Amino acid sequence: MKNKSNIKQRTQTIQGLRSFKDTLPKNIRKIINKRGHVFSETLNNWKYIVDDDLFKVCYPKSFKSSNIYSSSCLVIMVKRGHEIDMEYSKKKIIDKMNAFFGYQVIEKVKFLSFDDSQSIFKKYKEKKIKTENYNDYKKINNIKKLIKLTNFLKKK
Repeated sequence: MKNKSNIKQRTQTIQGLRSFKDTLPKNIRKIINKRGHVFSETLNNWKYIVDDDLFKVCYPKSFKSSNIYSSSCLVIMVKRGHEIDMEYSKKKIIDKMNAFFGYQVIEKVKFLSFDDSQSIFKKYKEKKIKTENYNDYKKINNIKKLIKLTNFLKKK
C-alpha cells in the first residue's frame, strides 16, 4: 500500500481497501467511538448476553455512558410480568457485558416495563365515537391494522 498526503481530512491516508470507520471524518469517528460502539455491539450480541428465555421478553433501549456526575447505565425494556426474572439476572447481565467488552462498561442497569402493543388501544374501543373524533378513530384503526400485520410477519 502506498501512503498519500490528503489535505482535506487527515495528514496521511492509505490507499487501497480500508474500513468504513476510517473513511469517516474525525469528529464523527469520535462520537461513534464514545457512544455508538457500546450500544450497537450490545444490540448485535443481545442474545448471547442474556439467555434465550430472557431474550424473548426484553431488549436494550438505550445506553448512557459515564461522566463526572453519573455512572454508565443500560436501560432495558422488559415485558410486563417478567420484571422479577430480570431483577434476579441483573448482576449476571452486568458481568457478561463487562466480560464481553473486556473492561467495565456498565455499572447500573435500569428496567422499564411495557405492555403488549395492542392493549394501548383498548380504551378507545370503550368510548363512543363522535363525528368530531371520526378521523382520529380512522387513524387508530389503521395503526391497529399495522400492528396486526407486523405481528403476523414476526411469526413467519
